[in-house]
Amino acid sequence: MNDWLGRAAPDLETIEYMARATVADLPPAFAAPARAIVLRVEDFPPEDILEDMDIEDPFQLTGLYMGIPLTEKSVMDIVDRPDTIWLFRRPILDEWAERGDVTLGQLVAHVMVHELAHHFGWTDEQIATIDRWWE
Repeated sequence: MNDWLGRAAPDLETIEYMARATVADLPPAFAAPARAIVLRVEDFPPEDILEDMDIEDPFQLTGLYMGIPLTEKSVMDIVDRPDTIWLFRRPILDEWAERGDVTLGQLVAHVMVHELAHHFGWTDEQIATIDRWWE
């Protein structure tokens, strides 16, 4: 069977493009502040993150928000690093292949919106108006 010959799995840049497209599609009140969040796309979570979260299997983590949610920020905060959203390509691809019922773009958007929800402090109802995942 050679029907996959010459094809490659989506690379880091493709996943980043999908995530940035999700941000561009946000309601205007959220799109601009979301663009200020650093986006990092890696194949797997770094070991120190896995250790800090007590996760043994790197495939269990598709995304991560690191920062202080807007609902908890204060002008008194000492900021030691920018708010960052991490997306992990291999766990995302693994979940996509296992699910088989969504497009890769839909899954990347879902993970991105979930991480943005941590930053903005969105409720489940607010998430549902932005991420039509459950329709």
